[in-house]
Amino acid sequence: MRRFALYTAVGALATAVHYLVLVVAVEAAGGPAYLGAGAGAIIGAQVAYFGNRRYTFAHRGPLGPSWLKFQGAAIVGAVLGMTIVAVGVRAGLHYLVAQVLATAITLLLTFAINRRWSFR
Repeated sequence: MRRFALYTAVGALATAVHYLVLVVAVEAAGGPAYLGAGAGAIIGAQVAYFGNRRYTFAHRGPLGPSWLKFQGAAIVGAVLGMTIVAVGVRAGLHYLVAQVLATAITLLLTFAINRRWSFR
């Protein structure tokens, strides 16, 4: 439970970065929400990786293999999140509401993947 709490705290910072990129992509650049969600997810994943490596999982192994595995989990989360945002927007939800749903769902999935695979 402690690790999940740390994962959530690190994720909150990464999520703030993710949402900032999303809002800038949509509001300032006029891009589609699903692409902003994907870009935000990948950039936020870098924040999450280094925070989780150090604090959540206290991983001391080689950087390269765990980074690659984490990116694999991030890509799965990003694709799932982009899909949820695209479907949500198409269904009439505001893109940020759709992103909140995507965040909640991908949080659980990526925690499980990272705990069992990336930082094992």
